[in-house]
Order: sequence, then C-alpha cells, then structure tokens
Amino acid sequence: MKGNFDTIINSEVPVLVDFHAVWCQPCKVQSPILQEVAKELAGRVRIIKIDVDKNPEIAARFRIQGVPTLALFKKGQLVWRQSGVTPRNVIMNIIKNP
Repeated sequence: MKGNFDTIINSEVPVLVDFHAVWCQPCKVQSPILQEVAKELAGRVRIIKIDVDKNPEIAARFRIQGVPTLALFKKGQLVWRQSGVTPRNVIMNIIKNP
C-alpha cells in the first residue's frame, strides 16, 4: 500500500484518511459519519481507510498513536489531523475551509 498511498495523497483532490482498526469501537462510530461526508462531498474529497494493523509502516510514518485518527491531505501535504470520533460538521468545515 505504501507506494499507492503516496500516489493517492498527492492527488489534486483533497484526501481524508481514516486511520482505523477493526477492533476499535469508536472507529465503528466514525465510519457512518464518513460515509455521509463522502456522499455529500462526492467529487470534492476522497476518503480512504487505512487499517493501522495491516499498514504499520504508514501508521508509524504519521505517528498514529490512537484510532480513529483522521488526517486531511492536500497535494500531499498534511493540512489537518484529529484523533477520536470527529463530528460530521467539523469534518465538513475542515474540508470546505481548511
């Protein structure tokens, strides 16, 4: 995933990365919120999920210590990051006005 991950985050379209784990209960709460955001902002943002257990090198690179952690990239640059369940309105505001 490493090479593909770099290609994805260097996109012209902003990329919201959901660092998560399958065993994480808060991650299960975050998931439907992200689905709503993806539906509402289709074409304006790409949302991808990175399982920290399956991609430990990417998690280590971004010093992910808790899940869920959301990270917004614009043209490969990290412009925002937050750990814990993030409400829909906060995500929408960050994507629209970083």
